[in-house]
Amino acid sequence: MNKKLPFLLILLLAACAPPAVAPNLTPTPSPTPNAAMLPIVAKDTPGNVWQPTPGTSWQWQLSGQIDASFDVMMYDIDLFDAPQSVIDQLHGDGRIVICYFSAGSWEDWRDDAADFPDEVLGNALSGWPDEKWLDIRRLDLLSPIMTTRLDTAVAKKCDGVEPDNVDGYSNDTGFPLAYADQIAYNTWLAQQAHQRGLSIGLKNDLVQIPDLVALFDWALNEQCFEFDECDTLLPFIQTDKAVFGVEYELDAADFCPQANAMNLDFLQKNLDLDAWQVSCR
Repeated sequence: MNKKLPFLLILLLAACAPPAVAPNLTPTPSPTPNAAMLPIVAKDTPGNVWQPTPGTSWQWQLSGQIDASFDVMMYDIDLFDAPQSVIDQLHGDGRIVICYFSAGSWEDWRDDAADFPDEVLGNALSGWPDEKWLDIRRLDLLSPIMTTRLDTAVAKKCDGVEPDNVDGYSNDTGFPLAYADQIAYNTWLAQQAHQRGLSIGLKNDLVQIPDLVALFDWALNEQCFEFDECDTLLPFIQTDKAVFGVEYELDAADFCPQANAMNLDFLQKNLDLDAWQVSCR
């Protein structure tokens, strides 16, 4: 077969060919040096969720006027009490903002306290007489309340949430909560947060970490050094997810060397979680 095309056919093909496109020589912009510190803008898929790695600096303040002067990557503040102006200021300073709320207890001072039906209210939390454990099995009753709280977090431009008291099954709640009940509830919380583009941390609930580490973006612990249980948090470190933590009774010098050796991000804090802190690193 003759593979040489007639001269006229070659001219015809050349005339019909699409014009050559000049290559785009505009350089790709370099990423912002501290892009990891910037607030998440798009919040439509789990891919946009903030997932901190070990070594992330942070501040936790749930009481008093928020001190926004700490040079840290993440602030954890109260969903209800934090003014929008403070959240906007922290974002303007390049901080990630995590918003705290209790997902496993009723608090009598919250704006939505009257929305909780009596049948989901159990025993008072030990040491916290104004709080009662929730019957987390009744997702039919709790879902509208908790999803409203998550929607509030989105509306206030929080980058993530810290749901508290998510270990009721291991406490005297007044309800026969089982291990599986807590797994189901915590899984639901993580899914609902991610559907809204919110990062979510697992608060305490140490025994269930092997079952939940894949679903949560980071962990937050209280007093694991005091109670000698920090090793249970290592699955988060092993999957390159940050573990934030605090000690209230121990001095920083007594636990910080070990916390740093374990790659945990710990603070010494007052029990009322005001602005004061001593950071291990």
